[in-house]
Amino acid sequence: MSNQVTSTGNSKRDAGAERTGMTRTYRPLTDIIETEQGVSLMLEMPGASPEAIDISLERRILSIRANVPTTRHDGAELAHAEYGEGDFERAFTLSEDFDPERIEAEMRNGVLTITLPRAEETQPRKIAVKAA
Repeated sequence: MSNQVTSTGNSKRDAGAERTGMTRTYRPLTDIIETEQGVSLMLEMPGASPEAIDISLERRILSIRANVPTTRHDGAELAHAEYGEGDFERAFTLSEDFDPERIEAEMRNGVLTITLPRAEETQPRKIAVKAA
């Protein structure tokens, strides 16, 4: 997994964003937590609603996209901006350890959490020893 950021703008406001037409596309910051049961991905996606997030899994590539509407300031002119608005996009290559039928996603307070449970056959198991 890569944490590299593509920047095509010249200003600090564009740092970490890639322009696609008139919209910036950001690679969301991601924390990854691994346990014996699986992996959780936590992606920062401020401004994205659950309805605007698209998550797909194809050929072990987990793709996450979110469209975020631009904030309009009716009747006001923006004098200074430090917060960059735009869409989000990120992709991860998964191993075959995960059960694609049990993947879940939840959006809370601007953080998308994707839970990737390990397949039953790949989870560690305890083997009982019988007395002879």
